[in-house]
Amino acid sequence: MRKPGEKLRLGAFFNPTGHHVASWRHPQSQADAGINFEHYVELAQTAERAKMDMVFLADNISVREAHPDALARSAQYIANMEPITLLSALAAVTTRIGLVATASTSYNEPYHVARKFASLDHISHGRAGWNLVTSGQAADAYNFSRDEHYEHGVRYERAREFAQVVVGLWDSWDDDAFVRDKESGIFLDPDKKHPLNHKGDWFSVRGPLNVPRAPQGRPVIVQAGGSEDMIRVAAEFAEVIFCAPLNLGQGRTFYAELKARMAQYGRLPDEMKIMPGLSPVVGRTEEEATEKQQYLDSLTHPIVAREVLSMCLGNVDLSGYPMDGPMPQLEHSKMASQSIFKYVMDIAKRGSLTLRQTAQVVAGARGKFVVKGTPRHVADVIEEWFRSEACDGFNVMPPYLPGSLNDFVTLVIPELRRRGLFRTDYEGLTLRENLGLRRPESRYRQSTSGSVPPQIAAAE
Repeated sequence: MRKPGEKLRLGAFFNPTGHHVASWRHPQSQADAGINFEHYVELAQTAERAKMDMVFLADNISVREAHPDALARSAQYIANMEPITLLSALAAVTTRIGLVATASTSYNEPYHVARKFASLDHISHGRAGWNLVTSGQAADAYNFSRDEHYEHGVRYERAREFAQVVVGLWDSWDDDAFVRDKESGIFLDPDKKHPLNHKGDWFSVRGPLNVPRAPQGRPVIVQAGGSEDMIRVAAEFAEVIFCAPLNLGQGRTFYAELKARMAQYGRLPDEMKIMPGLSPVVGRTEEEATEKQQYLDSLTHPIVAREVLSMCLGNVDLSGYPMDGPMPQLEHSKMASQSIFKYVMDIAKRGSLTLRQTAQVVAGARGKFVVKGTPRHVADVIEEWFRSEACDGFNVMPPYLPGSLNDFVTLVIPELRRRGLFRTDYEGLTLRENLGLRRPESRYRQSTSGSVPPQIAAAE
């Protein structure tokens, strides 16, 4: 049951030109968005004026392998500016909105990640969040001295220990360890320093971190995905979940299962906010929204659409199938999301779609949840999911930028406020305060019972 007056959470997920695969070709998009800092300043400040909870930047650590024709015609395959660097700059031109970025546990070291996000939290005065992911592209391995990618289960074994180390490093110093008393000449209290001395299957890290404890205690930990391996790690560590259920039933099932899993780590359901991706196409009328969607779809080259379909199905090679032949019946790939794979194959079978038609349907938002219609219709969908406990809010994925973000902010958010569903001002100064998440105490500060809380003990 929702608490009286409980508000939903809204993130702003910025794919540089937008989430539609052809967004870079739209007249109202910024074609060089991936390297245009002023573009990101405009987006972040727009989201902040709307009182959205956070800006979210995903990341790739390789150039995706694709058919040369698709590579030439798509902005989706090229890596863009490194996100922590970008968010550090955005921290200087914003004051309240959260700043969340991806850093992979597969091809990083925990000490580096802990230091970078603790630094971002200090720079932003408590607005940092780390999106904990494992890398999913085989090409990533070739940039980090490996001949092959980690297997799925191995990636998450490494990720769990990685998270344990990062959380431990964030507790390297007590909140009041740095005295900085000029008169006495005492800069810090050595008794409030805590080396980690971690030795595990994957990492050996002595510590302490060479950054004072973060303003939020720890940056907010975010996770994305929906696999069983991901859910196990998320139940222990994640405080925000970005996920991709494609209908209300899937959303409610995922929400209930993940919230229930938290209890085994001594965590309460309110300590995690589940925010599915939502790609809104908004028009003042239904006809206008349809025209916007059709125009975007018309900009998509068939080869690009086929490559996006291949990616959604787990990087299956579709080049040998005729574009205007029936959609091939494929076996589920271990690299593919089970829910997205089933969704794609079901719509192809139900509509007797060709490969070309299936690719066109999927390519727009790359297999994510699309809602098209008037502000009232979009708000109806958001409200139904929120009140049905299929989510705690949404990670909004504008189809093209800045136009679609402006549509959502000027048309949908006022409707959500009219219904009492979304804030009119920020509740606090930090990302945790605005999300309604507690500031965690250090593991070295004993609870009133004298024992270590379960979720902290599990990480030691």
